[in-house]
Amino acid sequence: MLDISFSYEDLQFFLLILVRVASFVFVAPFFGMNNTPRRVKVGFSIFTAYLIYGLIERPDIVFDTEIEYAIIVMKETLCGLLIGFGAQLCTTVTVLAGYIIDIETGMSMAQIFDVNTRQQVSITGGIYQYSFMLILIISGMYRYLMGALVDSFSLIPVGGANFHTDKLVSQIVIFLGDYMSIGFRIALPIFCCILILNAVLGILAKVSPQMNMFAVGIQLKVLTGLTLIYITVFTIPNIAEFVFTEMKRIIVGFVEGMM
Repeated sequence: MLDISFSYEDLQFFLLILVRVASFVFVAPFFGMNNTPRRVKVGFSIFTAYLIYGLIERPDIVFDTEIEYAIIVMKETLCGLLIGFGAQLCTTVTVLAGYIIDIETGMSMAQIFDVNTRQQVSITGGIYQYSFMLILIISGMYRYLMGALVDSFSLIPVGGANFHTDKLVSQIVIFLGDYMSIGFRIALPIFCCILILNAVLGILAKVSPQMNMFAVGIQLKVLTGLTLIYITVFTIPNIAEFVFTEMKRIIVGFVEGMM
């Protein structure tokens, strides 16, 4: 006969683990996609929390009132949200690069609905974002995200998170600088080619004023942009490598800021 004993203290400890795991799952890329059913997220969170519960040792969690326990729950929630949010922030780099490309190629007026963020994004940004998500699955980066979550329980014990505001803010500031740098590096090949095309069209407008360079330029920019996107598609794995490196750095930085 199956006999499972589960004390009240074990339940409290398990719920704290579940809060951190669920907060991470509902925010992190791939795991927290909006087109994933919520029941799947809840079931995955409970199953993962149960596995982590059997792996880690229970620290001494001291609280006397419900308010103190609620404060510990809020700390675990913020801990899981920050780890997942750090990874989710890096995925927005591809949206910025796509927006720059679409502005240069004249396709910025065309928008598509992204089911992940439930916002309107540019066409190229959507292509890069879904390609990045596919590489995240193929390369096994999702295993690193789950490993970072599990390791956080060793580095930051349950109920022992100490939020260092200066370290967290400095990580965000560093990320904002890398955000612009990586986004522009992704769009740089197409940006340079369109810049050269604009210079050529400007020269042609001076040489033959009777030609309508505005009408011709729109078509040339769109065709050139689509051709360059097709030619530079082999650089998407390198783009994902830049993003993954930044994702690892910011997750480590956030964890250090909560130790």
